[in-house]
Amino acid sequence: MSETGAAALAARIAACKVCAAHLPHGVRPVASFSPTARLLIIGQAPGSKVHLSGIPWDDKSGDRLREWTELDRETMYDASRVALVPMGFCYPGKASGGDKPPRRECAPLWHEEVLATLPQDRLTLLVGTYAQAYYLPDTRRLSMTERVRRFTEFSPRVLPLPHPAWRSNLDAPEPLVRSRNPADPASENRSNAGLDQLLTSDRTRPPGRARYRVRACPNAQAI
Repeated sequence: MSETGAAALAARIAACKVCAAHLPHGVRPVASFSPTARLLIIGQAPGSKVHLSGIPWDDKSGDRLREWTELDRETMYDASRVALVPMGFCYPGKASGGDKPPRRECAPLWHEEVLATLPQDRLTLLVGTYAQAYYLPDTRRLSMTERVRRFTEFSPRVLPLPHPAWRSNLDAPEPLVRSRNPADPASENRSNAGLDQLLTSDRTRPPGRARYRVRACPNAQAI
């Protein structure tokens, strides 16, 4: 897709009101993508803090994900390198014990078009149960622990990760630990070759290439 087409898609998503009747806090789609982003992070849905700021992963879970991936805020919010696309684009509201699940309408309605804007040679981090159930449907009977343990079966394009919920005390998952260790035999898989190598390639930042956000993110402006 062209840059113009990607910008038009972002505008259409920002204007979407398909789920408006089911969103107690109103419609505010939050996502970020561009035609050059070679790392795609698919999460669950914005929480209450992200709903207020309009910045993806702008909460404690995001802090932990950045710690796991060793991405700083500047890199994570550089949409020319990293696409942030949740399963549900809007905050679904609270339920007993936490937030409601992502709205089911979003992924079938928008994901195919968004992913078509991205490079083919991208790496996708599927963060949490909802993203993995949608994109790895054959693994639905597996526990999260087992799915993450068998991450090499999904290489070199996809890495399943647990959700970095602020309540948990999880260390960085094995796939990301291995990605930092070039001596690890599994690092021969491209998905384990290291996020730094993926994101620092000259191909990810051609001069003047535009970036597109569904909502303007103050910390994600062009650098």
